[in-house]
Amino acid sequence: MASTEGISGSGARYDSLYFDYVHHPFELPAEMRGEAPVHQVVVAGAGPVGLTVALELARRGIEVVVLEEDDTVNRGSRAVGTARRSLEIFERIGAGTRFVETGVSWKGGRSYYRDKLVLDFQVQQDARLKHPPMVSLAQCHVEQYLYEALRACPNVSLRWSSRVEQVEQDGERVTAQVHTPSGSYALHAQWLVACDGGRSAVRRSLGKELRGSVYEGRYLIVDIQMRSKEPPGRRVWFDPPAFPGATIIMHKQPFDIWRIDYQLLPDEDLEQEIQPQRVRQRVTEFLTSIGETADWQIDWISPYRAHSLTLDDYRDGRVLFAGDAAHLVPIFGARGMNGGVDDAHNLGWKLASVAAGHATPALLDTYSIERVDAARQNMALAEKSTRFMTPPTRGHAVMQEAVLSLAVSEPFVRELINPRQVTELRMTGSALRLPDDGSFGHGPAPGAVCPNLPCGASAGGPVFLHDRLGKDFTLLVFGDDGLADKSRRLDALRGSMGVPFGVDAVAVDDAGVTGAFDARPGTVYLVRPDGHVMARWRAWEPETVLPRLVRAVQGKE
Repeated sequence: MASTEGISGSGARYDSLYFDYVHHPFELPAEMRGEAPVHQVVVAGAGPVGLTVALELARRGIEVVVLEEDDTVNRGSRAVGTARRSLEIFERIGAGTRFVETGVSWKGGRSYYRDKLVLDFQVQQDARLKHPPMVSLAQCHVEQYLYEALRACPNVSLRWSSRVEQVEQDGERVTAQVHTPSGSYALHAQWLVACDGGRSAVRRSLGKELRGSVYEGRYLIVDIQMRSKEPPGRRVWFDPPAFPGATIIMHKQPFDIWRIDYQLLPDEDLEQEIQPQRVRQRVTEFLTSIGETADWQIDWISPYRAHSLTLDDYRDGRVLFAGDAAHLVPIFGARGMNGGVDDAHNLGWKLASVAAGHATPALLDTYSIERVDAARQNMALAEKSTRFMTPPTRGHAVMQEAVLSLAVSEPFVRELINPRQVTELRMTGSALRLPDDGSFGHGPAPGAVCPNLPCGASAGGPVFLHDRLGKDFTLLVFGDDGLADKSRRLDALRGSMGVPFGVDAVAVDDAGVTGAFDARPGTVYLVRPDGHVMARWRAWEPETVLPRLVRAVQGKE
């Protein structure tokens, strides 16, 4: 494969050095053959977020149509950091383990001020967890693996070369006007999920506006293919000799691809700087300055500016927003795609329950409440990193210089430079997060993600806690001799109450998990379908827990 040094958004042909793109033909949909079906759910956008939503809905029996403007998966690397939480979600929705197998795992990195090392960090982690903290993997691979999993779902159709142009809704259904190579048509659905990116046509059509901050700092993202002995990890140079006054970030991807993000100074013209000849000149200067002498080729070039924006509400009637269509987060900290995947997992089970008639639409309001809060947490963390990486004011620049200068000789300052890519978020308010009883000294509190710890072994190898979780709600029960009787009563009560979702009671006897959860005999954790802890108690009875769960799902708790 020969690279044409693809520039993002240029419209020029892009032949990747490491990924074989398949271009899918447009197929005439039923609507253009005279039919007018009303689909259960339409997903606009087949990026990582849209495909995750579709897979979550599909495994819950919902009929889904996915619309994608392009005829192939994402061009270029774009989002390259897949966090542990996303890896857990991909595995849980049936997309497999190739993300870890193909990706480059890394656990730390180094930062330099000019030519001095000022930080050598390791990502905080529990070594017992199944997945690494972060995997570097180009977005095209992420989308390809999700797409291949989606192809196995008979209740999902993906329509390539299909762009949503206009959306209307009347309280009963949503109608999308879809443009294709063969003309336009009207597509009807009970629900529509907008995953169509930062320039969302759905969002624009409904008059929704993102609110927040736009930063002046500009970067060029350059992917190069080069053999290097440098280990995986995130390296950052502040004010390096080759780029005075700028910040440069570099980390390794699979297939000998290295991602270089370098800052453009205010007086540098983007149109000139983005030209391949100029990019080669600047990358050569940088690589020479850090001692890299191997031959290399440019694969992909893209400009970038940091945005920290969100909608105030991710639900508008029968339209839901997720990923970049709902929020834009600066790249520093790898919270963009990962936050969107978390959106999708949160929304998927709730929308499936509503679309199947098992819950009222009020359940979808908890999606908006929880994920708007998560976006604002992510934005706050990312903005802190952005202000340090690319100071927006003279005051911030003075602070950055002071911290970096002091960090050369004073270790206590270096923690201020730590980028904290994998800070775990905890939901802070929702009807689906019940109050804690205050008797726990540690362990995952309500709102936290249930950690995927090892909890035994089988003939196939270690068994992890997420392997024990049911598709719907799960009660993790510790040391309860009466579990068999309680399980029978729980099932009988579900039947008599007509509860439409599953509640599995699972015995946990692993000492490591028991300790990590601060569990005593009789302790129970209630885990939601998206893996978040909903509640925990020191004792439980089905006749108390199940009615309370049902009330919370119905919005009556």
